[in-house]
Amino acid sequence: MTATSKKPQLPHLVLGGELEDLSGTEFRDLSKVDLVGLYPDYESAKAAWKSKAQSTVDNAHMRYFIVHLHRLLDPAHGHD
Repeated sequence: MTATSKKPQLPHLVLGGELEDLSGTEFRDLSKVDLVGLYPDYESAKAAWKSKAQSTVDNAHMRYFIVHLHRLLDPAHGHD
């Protein structure tokens, strides 16, 4: 039997919405922010982010973000 190495859980949140100004990160309406989901690692969060970003390419004010929650939960060990 071989030992399996479990990847550390590094939670990431994907969210997005229409921005007030393209040079900032303030949303037009927080009640309409799209909470895409919580993901166990950066790779899966990036795949979700890319899918949502590509589906809204026609709206120039729509932006999606990846929030590195593990950095907020444990700033001393924040890595990807």
